[in-house]
Amino acid sequence: MKKPKRATAVKAKKGRKTSGRRTKAAAKRAAAAAPRRVTAIGAKEAGKDSSKATIRNLRTKLAQALRRIAELEAAADTDFLLDIPNRRGFERELQRAIAYMKRYRASGALIVLDVDRLKPINDSFGHAAGDEVLKAIANTLTRQIRASDVVGRRGGDEFALLLWNLSETDAKAKAAILEQAIDDLSFTFRGQHVTAGASAGVALLGAHSDAARALEEADAAMYVRKAHRRHEPGIS
Repeated sequence: MKKPKRATAVKAKKGRKTSGRRTKAAAKRAAAAAPRRVTAIGAKEAGKDSSKATIRNLRTKLAQALRRIAELEAAADTDFLLDIPNRRGFERELQRAIAYMKRYRASGALIVLDVDRLKPINDSFGHAAGDEVLKAIANTLTRQIRASDVVGRRGGDEFALLLWNLSETDAKAKAAILEQAIDDLSFTFRGQHVTAGASAGVALLGAHSDAARALEEADAAMYVRKAHRRHEPGIS
């Protein structure tokens, strides 16, 4: 009976040794796997950081592109010489204003103003002189309007003004004031004193207005006014 007991003890001892070896082997495998898990976690976190950095970079580039687009659009709508809306920019503002008037039943006036003697000034003294006249006229018009109003250059020697909340009487009075302000401007080129002068036409704006039709109406009124001014004393 003793021999079986010794055999059992031997087996138990062998089992403990085998179990110990297995435990050590498992511990070694776990120790070997731990760096790989840490590396995998680190790689995953690094990937997340890289993605966030890429997103931030893309957002920055998008914001820069949008700003550039806005700058180009503004440049396309601005007269490079006078730094006021050009024809495209002014007509866009006019269309927006009429849309607002239609929605909120607001009113205003459109004034088209043509410089009377710019061509003779250009012919006699050069385009640099003509540019000086145009700049002075643009500054004069800008000083005569409110912050909510708009003055633009439609091209050549023609300007246009969008004025809010004016009656027909007030609009015509404003046109006369603008004419007088430009008539009062004087310039000296090559020792010669010259003036430019301007003729203005008015069209009323309201809920039923159309931008193209309003411009045509103001243009027609301006040419009528220009013809009348040729016969006024001191106007040539």
